Amino acid sequence: MSGKNKEALFEAANNLKEKAHSKDEVNFRVIITGKGGAGKTTTTAILAHLFAEDNYNVLAIDEDPQMNLPYALGMDFEKAKNIVPVSKNFDYIEEKTGARPGTSWGLFLNLTPDISDVVDKFGVKITDNINLLVMGTVVQAATGCLCPENALLDAIVKYISLRKNEIILMDTQAGVEHFGRALSKGFKHCVIVSDATFNALDVANHTANLARQIGIEHIYLAINRVRSQKDIEKVESRIEDKGKFDRIFYIPYNEKVIEYEPSVVGLIKENSDFLQVYKQIKETLKNNL
Repeated sequence: MSGKNKEALFEAANNLKEKAHSKDEVNFRVIITGKGGAGKTTTTAILAHLFAEDNYNVLAIDEDPQMNLPYALGMDFEKAKNIVPVSKNFDYIEEKTGARPGTSWGLFLNLTPDISDVVDKFGVKITDNINLLVMGTVVQAATGCLCPENALLDAIVKYISLRKNEIILMDTQAGVEHFGRALSKGFKHCVIVSDATFNALDVANHTANLARQIGIEHIYLAINRVRSQKDIEKVESRIEDKGKFDRIFYIPYNEKVIEYEPSVVGLIKENSDFLQVYKQIKETLKNNL
């Protein structure tokens, strides 16, 4: 082999190495939120699979109390229903915070527990590139309470914001309560899922305002189940300030969502207009690293 050929092969190998290195080191965190029933979990699951198809490592986090993300990702039903969320693993909470939920813990609560083992302990492998963590949440009136469960969940989110070499997608509970607990700190992107109804758009407007206040750089609005131009016009008329969103996506209504639910795996295999919009969302997120 000539010296020129060797040089060309060496340069090509370096280029491949650099590309692999840059993909391995891609790090960004996305909160998916919105009104209950708008399609947050479906959106999270579809984006997880689309990023995985591009050979990115994905950590999908279920922070919604309904805990439907395992099913949406296509996990076996029996395995999915037996998952115990981290917020209900009382032994782990006591080990890390020094206090057991439901007991008198006084002044001995550790607010900065080391939870670097949480994904290894509770993460569930969905595919080679998708890992799932069912974090759970605390369902009670005083959601910002100083209690062992919340201390642990807040620590997990802070830890997640420091993880490397993976895309983090967090499916949050309905509404904007999670912003009150500052669970979104460290996340650069927020995808707000809505539909054309008044209540959903009201939540979307309010959520975008809070997201800006806490410093999330990129905020996107994904309007789900769009049936006609009238739906688009309704959204355009009800958004208070379109400038608060980096981009608005309109996802067409797709009957196959009901046919395949709760899993999105079948939807990923069909090259529909519906899926094309999700691919646009994925590419937009990638381009704003």
